[in-house]
Amino acid sequence: MVGKTMDLYGLGSLKSKVMVDLRVENRSNPPALQAKILQSPSCKLPVGQVPVLRLPSIRSSASSIALRFLQNRLGAIVVVSAVLVIPCYWHSRIQAGDLGSHSYNAWLAHLIHRGQATGLYFASQWNNVVVDWALDGLGNWVGYGAAEKIVASAAALIFSWGAFAFIAAATGRAPWDLLPAIAMVTYGWTFQMGFMNYYVSIGLAFLILALIWRGGGWDYAIAAAMVPFVFFAHPIGFLWLIGATIYCKLSDRLTGRFRWMLLPMGFCAVAGVHFYISHQYRAFDPIRLRAVLFTGWDQLVLYSHVYRILGVVIFLAASAIFVAGALAEWKTREFWQRVRTPLELWIIAVFGAAMLWEGLSVPKYGMGVTFLPERVTSITAVLGLCVLGCVRLRRWQVAALAGCAAAFFALLYRDTAVLNRMENETVLLVRQLPPKTRVIETISPLPGSRVGAVHVLDRACIERCYAYSNYEPSTRQFRIRVNPGSTVVVADAASGLAMREGRYAAKPGDLPMFQVYQCDKSDLTKLCLRDLAAGQGTREASSQP
Repeated sequence: MVGKTMDLYGLGSLKSKVMVDLRVENRSNPPALQAKILQSPSCKLPVGQVPVLRLPSIRSSASSIALRFLQNRLGAIVVVSAVLVIPCYWHSRIQAGDLGSHSYNAWLAHLIHRGQATGLYFASQWNNVVVDWALDGLGNWVGYGAAEKIVASAAALIFSWGAFAFIAAATGRAPWDLLPAIAMVTYGWTFQMGFMNYYVSIGLAFLILALIWRGGGWDYAIAAAMVPFVFFAHPIGFLWLIGATIYCKLSDRLTGRFRWMLLPMGFCAVAGVHFYISHQYRAFDPIRLRAVLFTGWDQLVLYSHVYRILGVVIFLAASAIFVAGALAEWKTREFWQRVRTPLELWIIAVFGAAMLWEGLSVPKYGMGVTFLPERVTSITAVLGLCVLGCVRLRRWQVAALAGCAAAFFALLYRDTAVLNRMENETVLLVRQLPPKTRVIETISPLPGSRVGAVHVLDRACIERCYAYSNYEPSTRQFRIRVNPGSTVVVADAASGLAMREGRYAAKPGDLPMFQVYQCDKSDLTKLCLRDLAAGQGTREASSQP
């Protein structure tokens, strides 16, 4: 058997290569290779015996490999990172759904510290808070606009390099050829919705999995120090980390029929969680067995139907590339050892997303936890790329992925520019109002958009007005909470939702209150401002159907 080497993470130097096969029989080697092996200082042959050489192995922890990777590829990492964060800076504001609300609530936190936010207070909460902590701390130093760009850039880098590291750990090589696809998933549906705490938790979870899947010693210590931040960011990422760690470790340790039982056990675990939750909480919009929607490509379906076409093309192209690569390698044991665990994890994640409900009603929250299947597809998308990374991509295939990424980001720039113009218009509208005026927004998504509510008011109100319809305090899912009677934000989550959807009638206690709304049915990007009177409905002047 000929000795083989695996270039872990593209380090390139001989010292950083790990010997996969430690036994080399010189009869099967070419003469030149035999001579090279025989000259090795570690070669000690018993007299009169056929040489069977045991080559020295270099055992490296995942953290030490990562450190060498940073040292040898620092320039490439800096350049790639700079390119990856371009979408965070190509407009005056980052258009990413709820991110604007996070920034606005960081300003509210500043008012709470100064005792200037009537009815608002901090709750003792230890999850879903990491991004809010960062925006609050940085906002006081550099301003909330700059803080948002810094935090969003860091979140995007955590997610993208977390995915990169996990794919590298699973496949044994640096997935440079998958960077265009990783970039698309990085700025996919989860980022555009602004679910930043969840987004960061998933990125950190992938980083930790890369450390501990086949690591040990210091790898575990480093991972243990990072785990609390996954929990602080979001509980779903924490649960994913636990489940994936158990599965990856068992996949390496189990053999024979016990290894074959692992996949069915994964399905049983997902089903068990499903039935447990169904008995603990009230679910709405129940199970939808449309698994094709949860394979990960839906992360690319954003602001119009064009994204759906592009997403289908990318999914079919990636599937064809994998099938072609698998057919070329399917007879090799190394290929199946490399692809088995990522493929099983992907199948389980797709099954788990299909088993989820659109939302859960949790008694302690003022509003249900929603968009559960769509969130999970961030995980299935990365796992799908991990499966694709198990085959070698040809240059034209990498070029095709890069072309798809260029088309995706061109569409993304165009559509987020429209939202940015709407927010700029909102800023001009609220500047006309006296300070600390209460304002609500009633704005529908643009036609064909899969990204939910449009938040153009929150950031516009920072240091100017109160976004009275802001959803965070009343949902009780974040660290800032509201008491009834607050003059800063509505205390009832249902009322806040009705304001945003155009189903609310102004009450005397709400006044004075203004409304930002879409005033031209032929152009939904056109916004207007009006003063609401008691009993006046928010839909009356709105262009909403």
